[in-house]
Amino acid sequence: MKQVAHILLVDDDTSLLKLLGMRLESRGFRVTTAESGRQALECLGQVRPDLVLSDLRMDEMDGLALFQEVQRRAPGLPVIILTAHGSIPDAVSATRQGVFSFLTKPVDRDELFAAIDEALSQAPGASDADSDWRADIITRSPQMERILEQARMVAASDVSVLVTGPSGSGKELLAKAIHRASPRSSKPFVAINCGALPEQLLESELFGHAKGAFTGAISQHQGLFQAADGGSLFLDEIGDMPLTLQVKLLRALQERQIRPLGSTTSVPIDVRIISATHRDLDRAMREGDFREDLYYRLNVVNLKLPALKERAEDVPLLAKYLVGHAAERHKPFVKGFSPEALNLLASSAWPGNVRQLVNVVEQCVALTSSPIIPEALVAQALTAEENALPSFNEARASFERSYLIKVLKITEGNVTQAARIAGRNRTDFYKLLARHELEPGAFKPGGEAPMGRAYHMSS
Repeated sequence: MKQVAHILLVDDDTSLLKLLGMRLESRGFRVTTAESGRQALECLGQVRPDLVLSDLRMDEMDGLALFQEVQRRAPGLPVIILTAHGSIPDAVSATRQGVFSFLTKPVDRDELFAAIDEALSQAPGASDADSDWRADIITRSPQMERILEQARMVAASDVSVLVTGPSGSGKELLAKAIHRASPRSSKPFVAINCGALPEQLLESELFGHAKGAFTGAISQHQGLFQAADGGSLFLDEIGDMPLTLQVKLLRALQERQIRPLGSTTSVPIDVRIISATHRDLDRAMREGDFREDLYYRLNVVNLKLPALKERAEDVPLLAKYLVGHAAERHKPFVKGFSPEALNLLASSAWPGNVRQLVNVVEQCVALTSSPIIPEALVAQALTAEENALPSFNEARASFERSYLIKVLKITEGNVTQAARIAGRNRTDFYKLLARHELEPGAFKPGGEAPMGRAYHMSS
């Protein structure tokens, strides 16, 4: 919290306004008072407070309408609303729209000060002066704040960090934040998706290659380990790295040197490894798909990101941030979402997490013809996302499971025959069955075969 925080206090009851103002000043806050929403906006045009504390029920412009206008003029400025008419619907509506806290009058003094302190501590720029390291992560979720606190602590050391969590939850953003908060921040941050490239190309990208190392290698190529020298190398989707490359990666980390493809000379490296995956690596190790020794080398510290639905309080905040950036690029006249649209966004399940929210906001900005995005357009964008094609990996996994079910049905659960049809040995076939949670016994005569799994968006 800042040494002297500035609070804009708004209430149309002048006696309560004066009383509450004195209480805040006695706590050490600097207070500016306003007797209406309109007067509060005039004050906002002259000063930039650290927090707005407003009554809900006011003539002409109520607290929620004031909040909407505050967010348009000063995105991210925390707002706490007080009301003598407290109700669950009011609180739900307010928090879904992004109001930081909703307190009922007569408000308990300790409860009020606790809410103010929490709001000030989480406001953009309210932490220490070098908070730029986490500027790309928009949150007020206590769960995310704990993760960021851990990230800040681990950033100071040079240990390897494994970031886990569902696809689209922001793992690369957290990796970049760790890099920015580390002593290596002035050096490169280099990222690569280990599941997006064929094995030989991935090996060449990571370790480099000598001229003539393979067909098409017409010149020497510096790999990403060398490109990230002195900085951080982010290995996204590390769980999809082939086993043969896992061996070479482990050796590089142990020896702190690499050998480019086709070269006889080793090159020293100085990088901090941050890796990420949405896969269950414990299960992958049990199935023999991921090396245990590499896992413990990478997983010195594990930071697990929650799904967006687990931090639903961040949805309105993120939506406002994203619409502002999208509008700057495409349609400057777009100002934000209607309250009904924000409610719909906040109540959605977000199986695709933050990445899906980004897509929905981009669609809404692209299609809107009005400054305020209506609920109907949000509903249309959400429906379009639900009907979108799955990713290649999702489609492959769906086909693989369907194929296994068909083979098991044909062979009535006989794994030896099924593996022979699939062209796999029994060990590999059992691993495939375990990956897709299929039990051969369910396909024997009299067994109950599973239904096909419903498609869930995870990209």
